[in-house]
Amino acid sequence: MTAGEATDGAGGQRRGPAHLSPLLARPGAVAGTGLDAGVAAHYGEPLPEQRRLERGQAVADLSHRGVVTVTGPDRLNWLHTLSSQHLLNLRPGVSAEALFLTVQGRIEFDCRIVDDGEAAWLIVEAFEAAPLAAWLDSMRFMLRVEVADASADWAVIGSTTALEGPEDRLAWTDPWPHVQAGGFAYSVAEHPGAERTWIESLVPMAELEAAVEGRQLAGTMAVEALRIAAWRPRHGLDTDEKTIPHELDLLRTAVHLEKGCYKGQETIARVHNLGHPPRRLVFLDLDGSHHTLPEVGSDVLFDDPGRGERSVGRVTSAALHHEAGPIALALVKRTVDPEATLSIVAGEDRLAAAQHVIVSPDAGKTVGRQSGFLRGPR
Repeated sequence: MTAGEATDGAGGQRRGPAHLSPLLARPGAVAGTGLDAGVAAHYGEPLPEQRRLERGQAVADLSHRGVVTVTGPDRLNWLHTLSSQHLLNLRPGVSAEALFLTVQGRIEFDCRIVDDGEAAWLIVEAFEAAPLAAWLDSMRFMLRVEVADASADWAVIGSTTALEGPEDRLAWTDPWPHVQAGGFAYSVAEHPGAERTWIESLVPMAELEAAVEGRQLAGTMAVEALRIAAWRPRHGLDTDEKTIPHELDLLRTAVHLEKGCYKGQETIARVHNLGHPPRRLVFLDLDGSHHTLPEVGSDVLFDDPGRGERSVGRVTSAALHHEAGPIALALVKRTVDPEATLSIVAGEDRLAAAQHVIVSPDAGKTVGRQSGFLRGPR
C-alpha cells in the first residue's frame, strides 16, 4: 500500500487519500492505527485522558470519521424505505441510528443520522463513506435527492457533554442503550451504558483546530475504553461479513420492528419472531495480572468437560479501562454457557475472562414469549 491510502476495518483498501488530522501535531500525540488511523490514539496520558473525557473535561478528535449528506425534499422518505429505521418524521436536530442491510439481513452500513431541516447528515466509519455514498447515489432513481461524500470538508468531535460553539452547530447524540420506538432489547440486565452520554459534533474541517482551542484532548484509546464499558458495538470491529443486528443487541436503537418493507427485513423478522441469532456479543472482564491486552481476532476458548478446550468465538474489541482494568467485547456462539469462565489467547499468555451477558442466549423467538425483555414505544 502506498502512502496516502487508507484501509477499512477488515484490512481491505479503500479509495481516496488517508486523513491526517492537524491535531496530530499537538505535543505528545501518538497516531492511531486501523479504524482510527489519521487521528491521535492518545496524547501521552491514555488513562488520565480517559478520565477527563468521561467527566466532560476533554474532547476527542474523530475527524477521520466519514460524513455523507443527503439533500432534497424526498430525503427522509427515501432513507426510511432503504433502512432499518423509521425516519419519516425525523425532526431537525433529533438523533437516530439506522442500518442498511444486505438481502440476507447482514449489516452493510451503520449510520448515525441527524437532520438539519434541509439535509440529512450520516456519520459513519471512514471506510464506509465512499461506498455508502456510491450505493445511495445508485438508488436515487427519479427521487428528488442528492448524495455527497462530505468527509473531506467536515470533521467530527466526540464528547460526553455538549460542545460549546455556534447555536446552529449540528450534533448527534447516541441513543444507546435506551430502547427506541419500535425497538427491542435482548438483555434484561441493568445496562452499564444507561448513564452514558455520547455526542458527536460536526464542524467544518477548516475550523477543527479553532473548535478545540482551549480544550483538553483525549485520544481514541479513551473513546474506545468508554465505548466498550458501555457495551456499545462498533461497525468494522464488532461486526464481520456475517453479522446480523440481533447478535449485537442493535434492535434496541437501530431497528424499528413495525415499519414497512426494506432490504433485509425478512431476516430481521424471522430471527426475532421464530429463531435465535447464531452468535451473541458478550462483555468480558479480563484477568489483569498479565498486563496484556488481547489482539482483535484472538480466540475465545471454552473448556468443555465433555469435549475439551475449543474455540467458541473471537475478541472483537479490547481496551484498558481506567477503573475496570482490561476489558473486551467478543462474539461467541449463542449456546455457550453464560456462567462459564472463558479464556483468551493473548500472545503467549492465557487470560481468564468472566462473561457479562449483553445478548441473552434466549434472544429471539419472541412469538408467544414477550415477558422479560424491554420493548420500545410504538
